[in-house]
Amino acid sequence: MRENILHKSSELFLTLGSKSVTMDDIANAMGISKKTIYVHFSNKTKLVEAVTFHLFDTICNGIDHICNTASNPIEELYSIKMFVMHHLKNEKASPQYQLKKYYPQIHNQLKIKQFDKMHKSVEDSLMHGVETEVFRNTIDVDFISRMYFTGMTGIKDNMFFPTEHYQMDYLMESYLEYHLRAIVTEKGLEILNQFITKNQS
Repeated sequence: MRENILHKSSELFLTLGSKSVTMDDIANAMGISKKTIYVHFSNKTKLVEAVTFHLFDTICNGIDHICNTASNPIEELYSIKMFVMHHLKNEKASPQYQLKKYYPQIHNQLKIKQFDKMHKSVEDSLMHGVETEVFRNTIDVDFISRMYFTGMTGIKDNMFFPTEHYQMDYLMESYLEYHLRAIVTEKGLEILNQFITKNQS
């Protein structure tokens, strides 16, 4: 039951936002009583926290799988982008924004976990790209990994990129291309152009 509640709550929070969804909404959507939810989660904040880190773990596991199976670092980044977009349902309700505004403590915890995960993952990917001559061997791996995280976090900020003007898919696609064009070799540029052509077609 706990897993079912987490799953349905994730769905509702990502579609409507954590602030907008009530415990009654979740109970009604599941056809259970609110008391059943409170057996597993003492209050809504605990539920939001559990959903946030459950989703984070799910995405991390998927990213690890992609990193282990991708044929090159460029394919890896594009596959991760598609995977994250699928899981976050295009962030139509700005769940990140609602989390930051209404549950700042959970948001800060999440940001630290996201940075730790992404920094290590991107560093490994950059090193692999340098070794396979897809990325330039003069890049500062630590600096670029931190810049990548900062940029990916920045494009989700409604103040700078309001959702009425920018689709998250467009922002992620554009930022990914911007990031890669700055670090690829000629060999990497060929692979990148193939991916861009393939995605646009």
